[in-house]
Amino acid sequence: MTSTTKPLQVFDEPTKAVGYRFIAALIVAQLVFFIALLGPAIIGIGLKVQSIVPDAEKTSALGLVAGLGALFAVIANVVFGRLSDRTTSRWGRRRPWIVAGTLVMTAAFVVMALAQEVSVLTAGWCLAQLGANATLAPFIATISDQVPKVQRASVSALLGIAQNIGILGGTYVAELFADQMLIMFVGPSIFAIGAMLLFAFVLPDQQLKQRPPAMSIREWGQTFWVSPREHPDFLLAWLSRFLVTLATFMFTTFRLFFLQDELNVPLTEAPGVVTIGVLIYTVALILSGWVAGWISDRTGRRKIFVAGSTVLFAIGIAALAHIETVMHFYVLEALLGLAFGIYVGVDLALVVDVLPNPDDAGKDLGVFNMANALPQTIAPVVGAFLLAIGSASNQNYTLLLYTAGIAGLIGALVILPIKKVR
Repeated sequence: MTSTTKPLQVFDEPTKAVGYRFIAALIVAQLVFFIALLGPAIIGIGLKVQSIVPDAEKTSALGLVAGLGALFAVIANVVFGRLSDRTTSRWGRRRPWIVAGTLVMTAAFVVMALAQEVSVLTAGWCLAQLGANATLAPFIATISDQVPKVQRASVSALLGIAQNIGILGGTYVAELFADQMLIMFVGPSIFAIGAMLLFAFVLPDQQLKQRPPAMSIREWGQTFWVSPREHPDFLLAWLSRFLVTLATFMFTTFRLFFLQDELNVPLTEAPGVVTIGVLIYTVALILSGWVAGWISDRTGRRKIFVAGSTVLFAIGIAALAHIETVMHFYVLEALLGLAFGIYVGVDLALVVDVLPNPDDAGKDLGVFNMANALPQTIAPVVGAFLLAIGSASNQNYTLLLYTAGIAGLIGALVILPIKKVR
């Protein structure tokens, strides 16, 4: 339940356009950070798992590592978002957490690179998710703090593009250093520390002048809740993101294995195929993302872009069940990139527009980002279960992909009733 006391408006809604220096630092930080985080997430953990466990146990072990790590991400995003809202440091509300979280993530990657047991690998990924989300929650909250409504879709589009170029960069790093785990896991994260320090220097961070009242255990529990009755638009946006993310991770978690099992791509070649696929996906995303954000800011429309792109994305996910060659895989990666580019170009702007209270942006975006993290907890478990249905070798990819497509389609439909934005 939510508190009966209406939160006090401390900071004004931003109206002044942010400059190129802020935008450049924001985008560079996002790009480098996601290279560091998603290289291990997309390829590194899968390769590490296969070096530790027998082949027959790889899907269940990967599901365990990815699922528990995502659970820690759920908790960390909300908690550190709330902490950043209440931080009275002379360095600002967001800045200390942005830098400290990246340091913790880097230390955790050292543990993962050196792990020789699934339990140690899992513990390292859980710690990495704590650090990463201690950074991400306040980092994303700076959009609400600093960027005016008329600029949000354009800036959000650039963030989405940077994130997905980061995915591409991460896969390249993972492929290049597949046999040098320490470099693959830790090297990019060291650069991420530098990028976040640069952003922290540029960020005109807000500073609370007075310490907020102490929170009880019950109030901390309420941190994880935004009333759907009082804020129905926020709920609908949350459900949509949850379903789209679930659809995405039901495939991407097992993409490396899908290529090996369904398209007979050898293990030695599969990381390279993933990398090329991500490259095609990213090029298509860049082309569509910026255009969608630019049009959205100028027309003031959000819903048609988010819902329409999600339908197209759902169709592409389901169509993966029918491909027979690597070339077919690349064609659908282009379609998925086009659709998701439109989505990321507008969705974050829509979300910020429907936040319950700008002063609690860190907490509320943390609650919203549970819609990103929870599916990452659920998708590996559900995906492994679906793969096992009717398949002694855990390879029922048709059921997996159709279920993901249906989830994406529902994610498009729940956007339509939102009233606060057009």
